Amino acid sequence: MKRPLLLGSVSMIALLLVAAPPAADKTKSEEAFDRLATLKGQWSGEQEGVKISLIYTLTANGSALMEEFRPERGAVMITMFTVDGDHLIATHYCSAKNQPQLMTSAITDVQKPLAFSLARISGLKSPDDWHNTGLTVIQEDNDHLTQEWTYQSKQKSGKRTFRYTRVRREQVREAE
Repeated sequence: MKRPLLLGSVSMIALLLVAAPPAADKTKSEEAFDRLATLKGQWSGEQEGVKISLIYTLTANGSALMEEFRPERGAVMITMFTVDGDHLIATHYCSAKNQPQLMTSAITDVQKPLAFSLARISGLKSPDDWHNTGLTVIQEDNDHLTQEWTYQSKQKSGKRTFRYTRVRREQVREAE
């Protein structure tokens, strides 16, 4: 009597394992976000003689990457990176008091630089006001990051390139 019950139980477990859906593979956009999330931590750079600190924090149960742009002098800005279907979104909370929402095209190669372009903008009082129109994030290696920001102001376009180096934990402790 115990043997048929045991065989029945084993058969049922085997059937459930076969019928269970396989673990979902990550989409290219999720893989690209995971790569972006490796930026977590502190970065340092300099632009036009002003020292800049970037701090990346994974938040919202791992669904958003927050970048804090902290210049030595001037206003702090925040950019939030998230996955949206087959692409990524970057919403930038700018010191110019506007919020451009930038979007990549569908992600096809997670190793390529992430090129975001303007999808929409809120807080813009006039089309002539200064605002960001694009961002390219280039992860050169684990310790070097380049950002290329494009902008528009009074119908003129421009680009600013920022280069950052990862700050090691030992360096953070020494600075404190």
